[in-house]
Amino acid sequence: MAGTRKPVVEVRRSQRRRRTVSAYRDGERVVVLIPDQFSRAEESEWVDRMLARLAAREGRLARSDAELLARANRLIDLYLAGYATKAVPASVRWVTNQNGRWGSCTPADRSIRISHRVQEMPEWVIDYVLLHELAHLIVPSHNARFWALVGRYPKSERARGYLEGVAAASSCAPLPS
Repeated sequence: MAGTRKPVVEVRRSQRRRRTVSAYRDGERVVVLIPDQFSRAEESEWVDRMLARLAAREGRLARSDAELLARANRLIDLYLAGYATKAVPASVRWVTNQNGRWGSCTPADRSIRISHRVQEMPEWVIDYVLLHELAHLIVPSHNARFWALVGRYPKSERARGYLEGVAAASSCAPLPS
């Protein structure tokens, strides 16, 4: 099958590395960094494990705008059902020009844009950011009614904490208040 070909793998052993294993793409090959003391069997096991992790990560990065719209519709059904007509966006898309915020919404044209930085985050964080922007289609400001809508999402506080931690760690965008 096309697309299932195993990439060229370069294993680099390090005497300084004790327990950790990491991998990254370098062009068409994958470089796997392992401790020098690993056996050949451990090396083989870790190469397979790291290839699976890279594939999962790249799958997350390949999330499409169509998938994002489908996710938005699911969130509307779950958390904003009473506002089904008001909460439906005209467009939802990933963008690469938002480095100062996680997402944005323009209620006038019903468009939602989600930063590409969110693509690698856990599903429940993506859901939170998307629901936050969907709520702006109903309530444009960050007032009590808006936060009540966002609060319908059960992992709302957890996701806000996650985003605050990412922002603090990378000195990125503050979470809207």
